[in-house]
Amino acid sequence: MKTTKNRWFIALSAIAIHLSIGAAYAYSVYTNPIRDTMGWSTTEITIAFTIMMALAGIAAAFFGTFVERNGPRKSAMLAALLFGLGQAGSGVAIAIDSQLLFLLTYGVASGLGMGIGYISPVSTLVKWFPDRRGLATGMAVMGFGAGALITAPIAASLMASIGITTTFYILGGSYFVVMMLGASYIAPPPDGWMPNEMKKDIASGKKVVKKDLSQLTAKEAVRTRRFWMLWTMMLINTTAGIMMISVASPMAQEVVGLTAVAAATMVGVMGIFNGGGRLGWAALSDYIGRPTVFLLFFVLQIIAFLLLPAITNVLLFQALILVVVSCYGGGFSNLPAFIGDLFGTKQLGAIHGLLLTTWSLGGILGPLLVSQIRERTESYIPVFYVFTALIMVAFFVSIFLRLDIQKSEKEKLRNQTEGIA
Repeated sequence: MKTTKNRWFIALSAIAIHLSIGAAYAYSVYTNPIRDTMGWSTTEITIAFTIMMALAGIAAAFFGTFVERNGPRKSAMLAALLFGLGQAGSGVAIAIDSQLLFLLTYGVASGLGMGIGYISPVSTLVKWFPDRRGLATGMAVMGFGAGALITAPIAASLMASIGITTTFYILGGSYFVVMMLGASYIAPPPDGWMPNEMKKDIASGKKVVKKDLSQLTAKEAVRTRRFWMLWTMMLINTTAGIMMISVASPMAQEVVGLTAVAAATMVGVMGIFNGGGRLGWAALSDYIGRPTVFLLFFVLQIIAFLLLPAITNVLLFQALILVVVSCYGGGFSNLPAFIGDLFGTKQLGAIHGLLLTTWSLGGILGPLLVSQIRERTESYIPVFYVFTALIMVAFFVSIFLRLDIQKSEKEKLRNQTEGIA
């Protein structure tokens, strides 16, 4: 069966969708202008972002089956409608001075659009790149991480020149158009499709296709220990990353005396490492394997969290923070490919959505843990020890998962050998 679709254009379509929804991470650029213009408190404004992030993870989980049933195009179009309306509707909320409408638009509508838009292209990308699963999903998820870097300066410039309301109208409309363009091209490949180079390598014996461990539905996957081991690893990795992102600036200022300006610069660089880590770690996983990459995440973070309390050098302290943030981004980009390796592509979108509950839960646990520890001890130092212990748990779980995978691969090989004999 022939196809006229170009898989690299499919990847660009996915990036367009993820760049748009990732723009929501630029939320902090709106906080002060809305507070100064409308007189709303910072807490009231921040609630909308909290709702959006919580709903994004929940929507990814609950709409995974919807994505599988209706396909990536319809799902991405629904995401474009919800996210575009949510952003543009925020402008209406500002215009009529309605905090409730702001929560419903930026919080609820945008959150639902973000969750559905996040998972819509991923399972399709994995199918288009059987030879480079990590790279493919890494490109899309890097777009999600980079969205805020592009949006923040544009939004700030627009608000300064044409006001908050019109800024939301323009950006909301722009997100809708870009996401719809991406959705209009994206489509799954024919069953069993492979790129020509991969076919040639297999035919010549240069490449051996490594089959997925299984082909499971979402309901079947949830009943396996592998699912819950991966869920635990993702939860701890996500919690550590979001914790670091939420307090990096005040933590660096307090622990090593970084200036406010330098801390702000570090936060910007963190965005680069978040996005770059998503692509870099995912591309590396195609060569060394997803289990090895996750093992590296936890080894590096154990070292980082053990060293951070004793570090006095400003540059080294920042470097260790950047390592943690890159592992956070890498976890998200490696997750879809890892799901494909373990559970196949039959219902990858639905399984991916269920595992993204760690996104919502980690978004609550990370900031909550660090704020409670800081409040009770009046220091960030105990935070590092608590997270060292958590990462060590994830490290041991990753070892058990790796051993479980190796055991299953040996059993499959033995069964195949006995079948041939």
